[in-house]
Amino acid sequence: MDPYGDRNLTSPLRKKAVQTEKPAEKVPEPPIEEPEPPAEEPGVQVETLVDHLGELRKQLIKSALVFLFFLLVVFSTLNFWFPYIVKGNNLVILGPLEVIKFYTSISATLALGLSLPFLIHFIWQFVKPGLEEKEARFLGLYSPVMFLLFVLGIAFGYFIVNPLSFQFLIGMGMANFDVMISANEYIHFLIMTTVPLGLLFEMPIIALFLSSIGVLTSVSMKKVRKWSYLVLAIVSALITPPDFLSQLLVLIPMAGLYEASIFIIKKTEDRKSAIEDTV
Repeated sequence: MDPYGDRNLTSPLRKKAVQTEKPAEKVPEPPIEEPEPPAEEPGVQVETLVDHLGELRKQLIKSALVFLFFLLVVFSTLNFWFPYIVKGNNLVILGPLEVIKFYTSISATLALGLSLPFLIHFIWQFVKPGLEEKEARFLGLYSPVMFLLFVLGIAFGYFIVNPLSFQFLIGMGMANFDVMISANEYIHFLIMTTVPLGLLFEMPIIALFLSSIGVLTSVSMKKVRKWSYLVLAIVSALITPPDFLSQLLVLIPMAGLYEASIFIIKKTEDRKSAIEDTV
């Protein structure tokens, strides 16, 4: 019989046993302190989007000012450039506004050509901080070559493609028509047969750049040679007058530049392989 009865009392021995069986309370762990972000070193600036856009705006303003300067210079000395533009051809105008279009087209094209080295320099200043070391070294080394190839392309169009295709088309027209050459149509024809060729002559540099960053190889260029010639034929047809002679005059040097690009890339790959073998 329970000596404590119904009084719901606990024996001292029972209380002691319960106390010994009670689990020990957990000691609260100290809170984990998150490491503080490293303080920025003095003098190191984090470039934000606003700074990037501000730099772009600065370079665009400088480019626009240089272009406007050369535009005013060319327009004020237009009588000096005029004989080299018309090349002795008798041109007619079909309205007063065509004179403005003709002078504006001449001035803008020549001003763009004269300001091109400065524009390239401004673009280089903008993109250089964002380039990798290999890309920056490549563009810094080959920028003069790019400008030289552009000038060669312009000269090729001015001295070869334009006069030959012009005489061919005029001769074809004189067989059945009284030919009158509009000033506006003439300057459009001259620009179309010169400026695009300056851009197409950049092909070796573009191919060499893609090769330097591992996108293009000489083997891949050889594999797609047939398709590349097809693309070059389409491009030459788009940027030249619709006659076979002009297209052929453009396609032949383009094919030569494509083969030259393969040769240059192959020589570059061989030189890299020789350097890796010696290391």
